[in-house]
Amino acid sequence: MASVPNSGPAAPPPPVWDARPTGAAAVAYGGFWIRFVAYVIDAILISLVFWAIAAVVGFNPMDIENASGFNPMLNLVSLVVSWLYFALMESSERGATVGKMAMGLRVVSNDGQRLSFLNATGRYFAKIVSAVILCIGFIMIAFTERKRGLHDMIASTLVIKVR
Repeated sequence: MASVPNSGPAAPPPPVWDARPTGAAAVAYGGFWIRFVAYVIDAILISLVFWAIAAVVGFNPMDIENASGFNPMLNLVSLVVSWLYFALMESSERGATVGKMAMGLRVVSNDGQRLSFLNATGRYFAKIVSAVILCIGFIMIAFTERKRGLHDMIASTLVIKVR
């Protein structure tokens, strides 16, 4: 029997710096708390815009004792500003609001495609349904398999992690 001389341990292969898994990569979904933080960031930005608009029209939102200064038109303006913010940002090329971008999240359709403006609009107004039922539609995010809230299910969307 011929034996091969032991030449020592084999050298390890060189490192691969851009290693990517073979096949389809696992998708990570944005859970409840990371989405909550993203929403807080968005709410701060929307509030700043609302306060700027209120200042331009001469309305002081802090004057709660003077009900005669109440302007119902500001409620409509607030709704339109927040709707356009969420719908335009989530249907944009980035697919995320400023808060979601800061947290590394993106909103996509069920098949991973970019949202249309109409789909993003439906998702925004479906959030009202999620909120009206004692926020159970939002709490669902913590307990569903793909971290979807009721509004995500209604609009056929997913929130995924991109980093």
